[in-house]
Amino acid sequence: MSRKVTRSHRRTVELPDFAATERLGQRLAAQLPTDTSGWMILLQGELGSGKSTLVRALLHALGYVGPVPSPTYTLVEPYEIAGRSIYHVDLYRITDESELPYLGWTDLREGLLLIEWPERVPSLTGAADLHIHLSYSGPGREAEMTALQVRAAMLLAGSAVLHR
Repeated sequence: MSRKVTRSHRRTVELPDFAATERLGQRLAAQLPTDTSGWMILLQGELGSGKSTLVRALLHALGYVGPVPSPTYTLVEPYEIAGRSIYHVDLYRITDESELPYLGWTDLREGLLLIEWPERVPSLTGAADLHIHLSYSGPGREAEMTALQVRAAMLLAGSAVLHR
């Protein structure tokens, strides 16, 4: 189990175009540990800000071959990649934390969770490792990454490619 970060660990990355968002997803994948069991990454941002693009690039960089649909309607898209269980979760249609058990939440917690629209369940912030807030910045986007646990702080601190 990871410990909470006692001081803020943040990195901001400019994403001038679609390809930059994909590169960030690839870089994140390269920095994740081999064992991502129990990791939770929150992806927040307006519609069209790049959340699904980032996840798609991360999954492909981890070795997934095939389409990566948005889980807007299915709520959860599961992936098995090189022995890793990864779940792409979209909470946009969730109205209350009490709905999480219907998603099989207990089982999902054993894998790597990539969660879009985490603001729908504010209590997730306390259990998450990394929060990525994507926002519009001029003609492009910006990703502000905040480590919420020590292991994510180490990921951000040790990754020169994420400092760009």
